[in-house]
Amino acid sequence: MDGFRPSAVEVAPLQSEGTLYGFMLLGRWPQDTVEWAKFLVLAVRMAAVPGLLPLSTVFRVSEDLPDEPHAGAVGLVVKEGQLMGEHPLLPGQFGNPQPPGLVVLHPPSSTLRSVPEYEVASGCLFLPGLPHLGLDHRAAWVEADREGTVTQLVSRAGVDPSGDADTAALAMLLAA
Repeated sequence: MDGFRPSAVEVAPLQSEGTLYGFMLLGRWPQDTVEWAKFLVLAVRMAAVPGLLPLSTVFRVSEDLPDEPHAGAVGLVVKEGQLMGEHPLLPGQFGNPQPPGLVVLHPPSSTLRSVPEYEVASGCLFLPGLPHLGLDHRAAWVEADREGTVTQLVSRAGVDPSGDADTAALAMLLAA
C-alpha cells in the first residue's frame, strides 16, 4: 500500500528540575522531513510554555535509551546546552560520532516573530546529509505558540546550511 505507515510516531516531553530536558520518541522514528517537522511543532509548542525553556537550547537526536526505557521507546532528543552564554557548545562538538540530527529551540523571548501579534517560540531541526555522496541536508523550521497556533512551518530537503542562522550554527556544531 503506497504511503502506508506501520505505526505512529509518539512524542513524550521530558522535564528535569522544572525545565525542558528533551523528548522520548516512541513507536518508530520519523521517516522523512515532514514527519520530523511534525515532531518539531510539538517541541516548539513546549518551548513556548513559560519557564520551561529559559534560553535558546540545542538538543541532540540519539538512538540511546535510558537503562529502563518506556515500552515502545526508540530514541531520545536530549538537551545538550546553549549556543551562547557562560558555557556555550563548541564547533565540532558533535562531529564524531555525528548524531542523526540536531534541534535548536528558542523561547518566545528569543524569537523574532513572523506574525507580531502572536507570542511564539521557534525552532529548527537540522538533519545532516552527505552531499558528496548525493545525500542532501534536510531541515525544518517552526514558529508556534503553546496553544497550538502555528505561524510558520517550513520543511525542506537540499538545504544549504549557510542560508539560515540556525542551520549554520547547527552545522558548525557538527563539523569535525
